[in-house]
Amino acid sequence: MHISKVFESHKTAFSFEFFPPKTEKGAESLYNTIRELIPLKPSYVSVTYGAGGSTRKLTHDLVMKIQHETDLTVVSHLTCVGSTADELHAILTKYRESGIENIMALRGDPPEGLGKFEPVEGGFSYGGDLVGFIKKHFPDMGVGVAGYVEGHPETPNRMQEIEYLKAKVDAGADYICTQLFFDNRDFYDFCERCQIAGITVPIVAGIMPITSIKAMHRMADLAAGARFPATLLKALSRADSDEGVENVGVHWSTQQVMDLLDNNVRGIHFYTLNKSRATRQIYESLGVTTSDQLE
Repeated sequence: MHISKVFESHKTAFSFEFFPPKTEKGAESLYNTIRELIPLKPSYVSVTYGAGGSTRKLTHDLVMKIQHETDLTVVSHLTCVGSTADELHAILTKYRESGIENIMALRGDPPEGLGKFEPVEGGFSYGGDLVGFIKKHFPDMGVGVAGYVEGHPETPNRMQEIEYLKAKVDAGADYICTQLFFDNRDFYDFCERCQIAGITVPIVAGIMPITSIKAMHRMADLAAGARFPATLLKALSRADSDEGVENVGVHWSTQQVMDLLDNNVRGIHFYTLNKSRATRQIYESLGVTTSDQLE
């Protein structure tokens, strides 16, 4: 289903994100996770690239498996990293021929060891360039872009950051999915600033439940600039076991989701880290068994 139809048919779209596994064991674990999450009836799921575009083929293979073996609507991430326009065109052509209708268009992070993003010759420098390229050559493709609730680490000027985001929307983006955040007030402020800038496409809130202290530190590395409220940190510090930490993290995310629903958010995107337990616990805490019960 085209992403625009997803938003038209759901008051609030619920989605889950996966990353391509690098081992056979990881693949088996992920497929179990997907099977466990299918009964929740997500509006769509997405599949990421590794850092620096390192898992492009794995992403493609996983997207194809989901497309061919499930009834899920799938969004494939696509980045500018390490790819020329011709290579990106070839990837998009394969997706279109396989029935993939939706892309998350990103500039992408530079490969490990390279401090600054540099486009390859014949490639693109910005996510907005990729969005425009997709809409020009594949106008029927649905396109999502990333939003940074707490600011993009490379753009300290927050007003300029919104201008860049507006440029991606003007290039044809159909929706915005935010990076993870832990304070809904930051999300609402971001949405208001988008509205002031004339951005009217759906904005999806990115939620990642904390399941361990190790995972929290990993989040801090992956989502540079992510703010962990003191109230959350205090609650985590009181937990005296791994299970306790997970309970605190799931409870916090559940409260976030409840508040977002009360404020008519257009979508909620769960960063699953290829695990199903935390997401299923949130649904159970909300008293529902499927996404459509939350609309």
